[in-house]
Amino acid sequence: MHEGTTVLTNPGKSNDDLAALSVTRALGATVTESDGKLHIESRGVNAVSGEVNTGESGLGLRMFAPIAALSNAAITLNGKGSLLNRPMDFFDELFPQLGITVSSNAGKLPIHIKGPLQPVDISIDGSLSSQFLTGILLAFGSAATMPVTINVHNLKSKPYIDLTLDVMQHFGYHVENNNYGSFTIHPKKKVNETIHYTVEADWSGAAFLLVAGALAGKIEVVGLDPFSTQADKAILQALIATGAIISVEENKVTIAPPLMGTTALKPFHFNATDCPDLFPPLAALAAYCNGISVIEGVERLEHKESNRGLTLQEEFGRIGVTIKLQDNLMLVEGGPEVKTATTHSHHDHRIAMALAVAALKATGTVSINDAEAINKSYPGFFEDLKLLGAAVSLT
Repeated sequence: MHEGTTVLTNPGKSNDDLAALSVTRALGATVTESDGKLHIESRGVNAVSGEVNTGESGLGLRMFAPIAALSNAAITLNGKGSLLNRPMDFFDELFPQLGITVSSNAGKLPIHIKGPLQPVDISIDGSLSSQFLTGILLAFGSAATMPVTINVHNLKSKPYIDLTLDVMQHFGYHVENNNYGSFTIHPKKKVNETIHYTVEADWSGAAFLLVAGALAGKIEVVGLDPFSTQADKAILQALIATGAIISVEENKVTIAPPLMGTTALKPFHFNATDCPDLFPPLAALAAYCNGISVIEGVERLEHKESNRGLTLQEEFGRIGVTIKLQDNLMLVEGGPEVKTATTHSHHDHRIAMALAVAALKATGTVSINDAEAINKSYPGFFEDLKLLGAAVSLT
């Protein structure tokens, strides 16, 4: 954790963001808000309670657990909802190598840890999630007193690690990226200074709006950085492949259906292995493409808020869209219409948003039970759909 004062511009308000702020405070930092900015003052990791609770944020848990372990106090890592059933056994496997005492509920929450974390040369498996590697990189950057190396096997979602390294560089950390096979972290010179950082707009949330524009009418999405290292920026590749009309400028993306209308959208083949959060908006897009679209990377979907491969297959089936799962492939059969139906989010924010976008050109009303799941990442989603002219009724 950066010692000193950090000023964040464009802080979010999603449940993930709120979980991050809650954990930041629980680890001893002072957080205040003024003029749309967050001011965070830290003197290192000094836990103020015996529990760090990230709510339903798997991102928060994976990233903050190594940082919390910098404390020499005993801490319980906890959460709620679907997070309680998601596997976290990599903590059991790796933490003892870093001098951390750990015990868990058979690889699930709650997890009890006792640090402090000791940076050493280690090897980790990066196939399940890059988020844990992000946490380790940040923790090592704060604690390393000599160069240490993290060897990584089967790393997925490399663009998210690029984003992590960009942030660390901004805060004065020096990390050597050895072609993603290993990362060498060098000690940081301790400087008590105020650092200003502007948080990028979120391409994963924007992906749903961009698909909405390709399906239902021309829109402009402002604030997106086309040079971002975020993996979900790749949504542009799929949209271009469909024949949607796209204009990308420095701070704005404009998108519209093909000149011949939505029925002219072409099927696409897209590899989502490094950006699995794009599966839901891509499924909504593929539902209107004239043919079978193929999306690679299904193996990345099992341990999300729901098993997203099966959830998309079930819920899109209710609205008349056939989805087939073959090994690591998702095949979406686009058709002339999406039907009226009652669906369920499975308490998964991205499923709720995907169903809402798919409903924009449906033959009738599509109801989404537990649609409030969107609050996890994009609480203003339905209000933004209203701004685009969609008829949304919240009950």
